Amino acid sequence: MPGRSRRRPDLTLPLPQRDLTSLAVPLPLPPSSAPSSMSSSGSLSGAASLGAPTSAGSAPPNPPPPLCELERVRCIGSGAGGTVWMVRHRTTGCAYALKVLYGKHDDAVRRQIVREVAILRTAEHPAVVRCHGMYELDGELQILLEYMDGGSLEGHRIADERFLAHLARQVLSGIAYLHRRHIVHRDIKPSKLLIDSGRRVKIADFGVGRILNQIMDPCNSSVGSIAYMSPERINTDLNDGAYDGYAGDIWSFGLTILEVYLGRFPLGENLTKQGDWAALMSAICHSDSPQAPRDASPEFKNFISLCLQKNPANRPTALRLLQHPFVALPQPQLHMRVTDE
Repeated sequence: MPGRSRRRPDLTLPLPQRDLTSLAVPLPLPPSSAPSSMSSSGSLSGAASLGAPTSAGSAPPNPPPPLCELERVRCIGSGAGGTVWMVRHRTTGCAYALKVLYGKHDDAVRRQIVREVAILRTAEHPAVVRCHGMYELDGELQILLEYMDGGSLEGHRIADERFLAHLARQVLSGIAYLHRRHIVHRDIKPSKLLIDSGRRVKIADFGVGRILNQIMDPCNSSVGSIAYMSPERINTDLNDGAYDGYAGDIWSFGLTILEVYLGRFPLGENLTKQGDWAALMSAICHSDSPQAPRDASPEFKNFISLCLQKNPANRPTALRLLQHPFVALPQPQLHMRVTDE
């Protein structure tokens, strides 16, 4: 109606910023005084010399193979931050994923990425993609990662609850591991969950990926991630302005599992995760939490309901969710049926 205000005083919409001096980094950073050195093969040296924290008596990760011994086989992905190649070590035949970061970064950003990679190299869990190391060639940074031959869960559907429980149990174990190490992912979604032919599911792209998104194109690259943000992270007036990153990961995880089950983004029939970011924010904060469909099992309905509680204090931890009856379903014996949607 004419003259009616369209402003929503109860909704605050944070705008992306390019302030590189205060990047939101989800991983704890070691002291910046630790030096980094370059090997003759073009790879950055071991994690200990990069300042990565190591526990008493633990050995630093093995150095990655020389960059000159890696043969690029094919491109397996690309985005605003860089291109990912499947590469093969000529000597051993081992396959890896090599993430080549676009452009040359200033010293502050480079140091931050180096320190992040050093910490990622110490993360070792069956449900977390391994980071083997990093190279620098002519100012270009390249990160060597574990190769997952099944790609991501983006655009796929798993309607069998037994398989979904098998997937959820693995991801939850990885989240619980990261949270025990005081690492918050902050960007869990289907494209960050990678699978292989052995039905293993692993969490990928935490730490460095978020730094690059903010540097390369914060306005465009953030839209897809906004779709999986928890209400209290978007509207800072909720929960008295306090944000619990661990509870935020549980919301994103629950929304991701429901999307994989449905084969579509679950927040509204006509709302897509690549749609208008303001509409996404409003729906997340003011609409009812999405629910599992009526024909789903009671265990799955309750599991999703717990993950998608609007009040973050009511969301169980990853460790608690691992005890839920849904993820305690018997492990399937058949091959995982994953369909494209």
